[in-house]
Amino acid sequence: MTKAGDGTVGKALDVLDSVAAFGRPVKFSDLLDQSPHPKATLYRLLQTLTNQGMLTHDPDTGSYTLGLRLVKLAHSAWKQATLATVARPYVDVLAAKVGETIHLAQMESGQVLFVDKQKMSDRFETLAQTGLVAPGYCTGVGKAILAFMTPERRERALKQQHFLKYTPATHTSVDTLLKELDQIRAEGVAFDREEHEAGIISIAAPIMTNGGRVIGAISIATSTTRHSLDSIRAFQPDLLQTTQKVGEEATAWQFPTVN
Repeated sequence: MTKAGDGTVGKALDVLDSVAAFGRPVKFSDLLDQSPHPKATLYRLLQTLTNQGMLTHDPDTGSYTLGLRLVKLAHSAWKQATLATVARPYVDVLAAKVGETIHLAQMESGQVLFVDKQKMSDRFETLAQTGLVAPGYCTGVGKAILAFMTPERRERALKQQHFLKYTPATHTSVDTLLKELDQIRAEGVAFDREEHEAGIISIAAPIMTNGGRVIGAISIATSTTRHSLDSIRAFQPDLLQTTQKVGEEATAWQFPTVN
């Protein structure tokens, strides 16, 4: 959302977020219904974004969609600012070895962004998809990242958690989560105990640079019909070996600081 002082640029980015949130072509009237801006301001912002190629306007239907220029920028950002390019070869090897679904994630504003996924089985599906976000407090990758943040960054990220109860196993307070984060730091791995999605469990580990900064996490996710929390512990050595290799290679890259 726009902050004080962001001006026209901030307003324009808010409009892009609104168009993207619909997930389909959207008409001016739909945007106006939820816009904080006056009709004339919204129209002017949409015109500017369209002229700059950030949005595309269909004159026949009167609808707006994200533009090709934005797609190109997103593709460049994906290559430059995510771990996907560096980690993909290691993710592929790990997936083939364990035969389960692998998730690669980073964190922004207390939420995890899934930047890659390698699916090895059609017998189950997870909510996590490349490009989607999920809560930090109830996912394996999220807890792995939170546990190894600096205290200052962790405190800021914890304030951004909403603690919605997705399943009976979901953390509903920061106190219980903090206790688990202590355990994760001691063990080096985190577990998703059906906290975000019933029937889905995972083991996750942080990706650390050689300087000790956490920049992401990798998880091995599976179904409770295939494994138990005890049995997925057998994946820990391969998981830790993979995150170590990704961390070493990523050290030379200037990835954004985890927030």
